[in-house]
Amino acid sequence: MHIKASAIEKVLLFGDSLMAGYGLPKEHHLSLVLQNNLKDDGLNIEVINGSVSGSTSSGGLNRAEWTLSEPGIDLIILGLGANDMLRGIQPLETEKNLEEIINIATNKQIKIVIAGMIAPTSHGITYKKQFDAIYPKLSKKYNLPLIPFLLEGVALDPSLNLQDGIHPNKEGTIIISETLQKIINENL
Repeated sequence: MHIKASAIEKVLLFGDSLMAGYGLPKEHHLSLVLQNNLKDDGLNIEVINGSVSGSTSSGGLNRAEWTLSEPGIDLIILGLGANDMLRGIQPLETEKNLEEIINIATNKQIKIVIAGMIAPTSHGITYKKQFDAIYPKLSKKYNLPLIPFLLEGVALDPSLNLQDGIHPNKEGTIIISETLQKIINENL
């Protein structure tokens, strides 16, 4: 099978439990599913799981410099903020942290894709509006590709999530992988 050389050879998933494969055996982790799907497409792209369950945007910022110093990372999929939202952290703070991570990646000449989150109304409508706006705003400001909602087609569907109703199961992970694969292909 012919492996196409691409401008992107190493992708880092930089998020929380939603991208880390929480509650799933390793072979069903998003990083491996995505890497295998890309390979099936003839793309030899290594996908690294740099996601940490429970991570907030500030936790991500604390480890960004170190994680992004790994040689050869071409693209980061930045998917943090869900835990900020669960804790009711002020959207402005989340935005500031994500912005700093974007700056660190940019300084290292790493391409960035923003994977957005959507808040439920549990913290009120104002909070939801401010939180939901973070991702499109950063995407526009830095001219970055945006996945409007990482869990598109997966959220709130019991058949695609673990018992907790929050974390994607094996089938849900496949759908998220397709979403990421599409955007990676668009950015090759």
